[in-house]
Amino acid sequence: MHIRKAAIEDAQACFAIRREAIRAQCGGHYPVADLDIWTSGAMSATFAQRVADHFYVAVADGQGVGTAMIDLATGKIDAVFVLPAYMGRGIGRALMVQMESLALDAGLASIQLESTLNAAPFYRALGFKGDNLSTYQSSLGVSLACVPMVKHLGAHVG
Repeated sequence: MHIRKAAIEDAQACFAIRREAIRAQCGGHYPVADLDIWTSGAMSATFAQRVADHFYVAVADGQGVGTAMIDLATGKIDAVFVLPAYMGRGIGRALMVQMESLALDAGLASIQLESTLNAAPFYRALGFKGDNLSTYQSSLGVSLACVPMVKHLGAHVG
């Protein structure tokens, strides 16, 4: 497995990874109707451009199997998704290590994200803090409970 900067040609695969990961992991934490809305529709040109500009892709077995992005202006991490068949193999952790490394290289003091309810324990295991609930507003019109989380960064530890 390796991680590389995404290109616009990766957008469709990234969109599919997102959809499959949400459907596999968020069930039981959110109403099915909300998940249907959140994962509905076709990929937009805006999403494709966001992939090209900000995404990183984990590649294994010759295909994209995970995604993540960080906005280095704000330190916000988003779009951390792994294909269900590749979950539990350390891909999400590797993507997060990569995002943290990019943040450190950019001189950021902290990184933050809005976790789905199911993913909060994963992020806590990586050193993120946050227990309060907030609301994530999807561009597709659904409101979902989330956990705003932050991790303060120190010097690189080898």
